[in-house]
Amino acid sequence: MENIHKKRGLGKGLGALISDAPSPEMLAQSSRIAISKIRPNRFQPRKRFSQEELASLTESVRREGVLAPVLLRAVDGGYELIAGERRWRASQAAGLRDIPAVVREVDDLQALELAIVENEQRDNLTAIESARAYQLMMEQFGCTQQQVAERIGRSRTQVTNLLRLLQLPEKVQKMVDIRELDMGHARPLVGLPEAMAVQLAEQCVAQGWSARQMEAHAKSAPTAKQKPTPVVDADIAALQDELTRRLGLVVEIVCRKNGSGEMRIRYSKAAELDGVLAKLRK
Repeated sequence: MENIHKKRGLGKGLGALISDAPSPEMLAQSSRIAISKIRPNRFQPRKRFSQEELASLTESVRREGVLAPVLLRAVDGGYELIAGERRWRASQAAGLRDIPAVVREVDDLQALELAIVENEQRDNLTAIESARAYQLMMEQFGCTQQQVAERIGRSRTQVTNLLRLLQLPEKVQKMVDIRELDMGHARPLVGLPEAMAVQLAEQCVAQGWSARQMEAHAKSAPTAKQKPTPVVDADIAALQDELTRRLGLVVEIVCRKNGSGEMRIRYSKAAELDGVLAKLRK
């Protein structure tokens, strides 16, 4: 993911509350809060937590306790997490009854904002998770893209590029979410027909393409404006898919009404063509 700016729009003091190295002032302000009274952040942008990392943190909590307080806000007779969900989960797994915490009065938008910044500082969010969180800031809280950029500490261009990823087919978004594709590989697929975007994404993972290779393949792919002749025959479609899998390159079969047609194999460098020729000569 692209580097985020150091400057944050969090307001004085709030940024320090999500730091990995709590200040003496922050530690002095913390108190022990019963874990049973704490619930997860409903605006948590992170949807996946590594079980391996959580197990490691749980062992650390058992040995040394929780060194950095979590950040909470008071809600409905209890507390809601703003930052520190991994520490809270690890403390539960370690069997602790309470956890050091700092309680602050923040609104819903600040709670979302702080959760985003905490996770992005640790590179815990995928590009899709960040994009969905920005979209939530815009749709639920009425922020503009410029306001999102200022509050989160990104450039306007970074916010725009991330939001564009939400135009990708659901299957491609999932590949980004499980970190099979990163933003550099996924961004060239925006705007392509769904079937072509999915096909290129799968080939990228299978062939280990670089971001530059993905960009070259995406540029050579037929777009909606080019209106490629659709393949309606099921047998031709199956053959096209089989050849694509066998050759490791996008194969397109174009059939015309008079019975003629073309078979196109797209490649981005000479080595890929050599690979196809080697397979055909066997």
